Amino acid sequence: MSCDDFRVSRRRFLAGATALLGGAAVSGMIGDIFTQTAFAAPGGNTLVVLSLRGGCDGLSMIVPHGDPGYAKARPTLAVPTKTLLAKDSMFGLHPEFEPVASMWNDGRFGAVQAVGMPAPNRSHFAAMEAVEDADPGSSARIGWLNRMIGLTKEDVPQEGMQLGNTMLPTSLVGPAEAISARQLADFRLPGGDDKAAQARMRDALTALWGKQATPTGKAAKAALDVSKTMTSLAKDAKPANGAKYPDGDLGLALAAGAQVIKAGVGVRVITLDYGGWDMHVDLGTVANGDMKNRVGGVAKAVAAFFTDLGTSGDQVTLVTLSEFGRRVQENGSGTDHGYGNTMLLFGGGVRGGKVHGTWPGLSSGKLVDGDLAVTTDYRGVLSEVIAARFPEVSTAGVFPGFSARSPLGVMRAN
Repeated sequence: MSCDDFRVSRRRFLAGATALLGGAAVSGMIGDIFTQTAFAAPGGNTLVVLSLRGGCDGLSMIVPHGDPGYAKARPTLAVPTKTLLAKDSMFGLHPEFEPVASMWNDGRFGAVQAVGMPAPNRSHFAAMEAVEDADPGSSARIGWLNRMIGLTKEDVPQEGMQLGNTMLPTSLVGPAEAISARQLADFRLPGGDDKAAQARMRDALTALWGKQATPTGKAAKAALDVSKTMTSLAKDAKPANGAKYPDGDLGLALAAGAQVIKAGVGVRVITLDYGGWDMHVDLGTVANGDMKNRVGGVAKAVAAFFTDLGTSGDQVTLVTLSEFGRRVQENGSGTDHGYGNTMLLFGGGVRGGKVHGTWPGLSSGKLVDGDLAVTTDYRGVLSEVIAARFPEVSTAGVFPGFSARSPLGVMRAN
């Protein structure tokens, strides 16, 4: 049981923290005055969660060309076998994954097929909320990543970050502190962008809040420290190792993430959104269309991200999540909401170069109301990532009530 003074509402917290920043947000509870941002322990592992919002078509990404039901269900939209990368007798990569094909070949890029929630949920908002909360039946409204950072050894506000968007995803909502911004420069203080104006505002706010011992005062001081660190990183931002990020929000967000990770300021979780996957129409072919563009966008941005990180990439694991897959049968020029899907894993610790999971098949008797069946609970994939990269964290605490049937082996032993 905590005292009333410690139990600060989200609105009161934001009054003391977010109001200090323009275009950024600090959320959660700061337990102690935050003074070690620039001195947080270097190294350590970081989990990057890329949400492919809209319900991505996993069958067009990790293509089951060896299942006769695939081409039969998609006479005009099936990705031709001859165009696939790294194909085996059953699966192959969409050709737009070419920028990360070398990561597949050297074992740093893998996939899980037929993955999803225990039961179908074809509503975008309800499904994504359920995936990101990951605690069925609970009214606590705490996301799985918030539970995770609450169990790590770090204790700094930027331990959990959303980049590319100022609104925290459901996965990061909860009592553990987290921050969000479109870009690192958005953590600047109001009152002018030049150095002198920022210094004056910082001095004024420090004088106002510096001796405040209340939770609101502590939150304000934490916001000031986060602002100083992040805006400093923004000024020094420059991709390393010849990395060239693609234009667009995903490239910008991953470039910012790489800068924070390389700086070693204690970030353990970064979330990013990349929408536009609700392709009821105009899914397209390997020559043109929305799927080609979206897959290519992910591949180019992720390739640049790990190139930029260099050896720091050994401490970074990136996973993709989407609320559901797409229907097996094409609807003419697209696909409708479905069930089973694909998860992609990149980077440190990944047992790549293969497709994990149990393939249920695409024959009519194997489908679930016309959709790919789920044979792997998505929490099982995430649990293996957490266990391998954050051994101090209890996966039972992150995913209450969940236990995997059997290990998938998607991660290498440390």
